[in-house]
Amino acid sequence: MISLAPLQTLRNTEYRSLLIGRFFLIIAFRMLATLLGWWVYHLTKDPFSIGLIGLSEVIPAVGCALYAGHIIDMSEKKKLLLICNYAYFFLLCCLLIPAFWGHRLSFSNHQITYYIYGIIFLSGICRAFLSPLVPALIPNIVKREELPNAITLNQATFLTASVSGHALGGFLIAWLGISGTLVVILCFLFIGSLFFWTLNKHRSEYEGQEVNVWESMREGVVYIYKTKEILGALTLDLFAVLFGGAVAMIPVYATDILKVGSEGFGLLNAASDIGSMCIIITLSFIQLKKNQGKILIAAVSGFGLCIIGFGLSHLYWLSFGFLVLSGMLDGISVVIRGTIVQLKTPDKIRGRVLSVNTIFITSSNELGQFESGLAAKMMGVIRSVVFGGSMTLLVALMVGTFAPKLRKMEY
Repeated sequence: MISLAPLQTLRNTEYRSLLIGRFFLIIAFRMLATLLGWWVYHLTKDPFSIGLIGLSEVIPAVGCALYAGHIIDMSEKKKLLLICNYAYFFLLCCLLIPAFWGHRLSFSNHQITYYIYGIIFLSGICRAFLSPLVPALIPNIVKREELPNAITLNQATFLTASVSGHALGGFLIAWLGISGTLVVILCFLFIGSLFFWTLNKHRSEYEGQEVNVWESMREGVVYIYKTKEILGALTLDLFAVLFGGAVAMIPVYATDILKVGSEGFGLLNAASDIGSMCIIITLSFIQLKKNQGKILIAAVSGFGLCIIGFGLSHLYWLSFGFLVLSGMLDGISVVIRGTIVQLKTPDKIRGRVLSVNTIFITSSNELGQFESGLAAKMMGVIRSVVFGGSMTLLVALMVGTFAPKLRKMEY
């Protein structure tokens, strides 16, 4: 049955400002990911160098995630959000040097590449804080009965920004070049920060208390381990996306296999997000009422099959179709996983639990990018993508067989 209830959550002006600010933040993230993949590949002509982009970000993002969760739960969240946003903005400003003056300063392609990896590494620290901060704020802004709708709208905003960022990144690279695209990314980051300024202050429940850092970080991990529904969903997502990170090889497919140039690259890069956005908007009005565990496992299995199809395709629109369908199936997984984590997490440890969630997401996405680059180096691009899709399918089938609690899960 179709319901307009999710749209009523937008009457909350603070929640609306948070969503708009996050929209500009995510569109900047996705444009940057598109830009860096294109930039680094054209500097090195090596698929493995694309994989190193993911590794450069995942090491600090995962390494700092538990501490970031502790800081989020102990801090006033608006202030922390603004500090992290402006720190990220400053680091991206440092990329203007090689973008505008790299060759004028006699930097070699390898020197520029290593410089980019260094900036990505530092920005990964900021991402460790930024990724869980916005989801951690949502329950402080909306009523509990509005939380499922707010989560779905948050995911729809995320994916709309992802689609826009990936596609716009590819088109702007063709139109403005690398340096011009980077300036646009910085403008989006700044605009997003203006909306974050309008948020109310949300103080920590631990304000004025002395809390042991190690014990605090451990609390989030222990809670997830004890809550099998969260643990099962996150584990499935981790290994499925780890092996299904074929999107990382899109610069190679666009340039060397499909031969569609930067415009086609941008559309291919956005294809999976287009699929995810369509399904999440649909799920905003037609909600999943039962059998969420079975649906989750089936969606991940279908995702693996789509990655195999993409890997074998040499036709542009067929490749685009496989990526759109993979995004739709991934979107179902995102909605189910996100709802489970938020509904089953107490507010006082939400930052720590969401930071562990970020470890799973970042590990799967960024290590998946590294795995794809490494596999492409060892097997060749097409075989590596087919291998990744096959492993994703295998993981989903194994989880469906050996994890009955997840398979029977409902909320």
